[in-house]
Amino acid sequence: MKKQFTGRPVLPGNVEGEARVSRKGFNIYASFFTSIHIKSDKAICADGGNKELFGKELAGKIICLPKTVGTTSGGAVWQRLINLGNSPIAVLFSEQIDSLAAGGLIVADIWTDKRIYVIDQLGDEFLDTVKNNDRIKIHQDGSIMING
Repeated sequence: MKKQFTGRPVLPGNVEGEARVSRKGFNIYASFFTSIHIKSDKAICADGGNKELFGKELAGKIICLPKTVGTTSGGAVWQRLINLGNSPIAVLFSEQIDSLAAGGLIVADIWTDKRIYVIDQLGDEFLDTVKNNDRIKIHQDGSIMING
């Protein structure tokens, strides 16, 4: 199954990777709590409230979600993950990115000079289609291709 979606490129680029999917709000701090406090090349989701991602590896993956929830410390979390080398490679939002997540990802991009690619407004059908472990190809123009 191949399916294409187009959203708004917030932090654009061309990259390909494996999907990790949450159909509920994603708490950045809770999800990466363990990963930002220990030196590791892994980022195992620590948010027990997120049954879809709990215990799954997020480093080097493309996180697909509707929106983020929770913390004002998101920017510091993204920056710490990048500095530790265990950040996701991209975050894809079905909804419009919230200002805290956008600010955090943009600041992390500027301060670390390493980008986590971000596309938002991909729509509800995107989250209905994408599954864990699907291969996703992200394009500079905000289009993505899911190869299930």
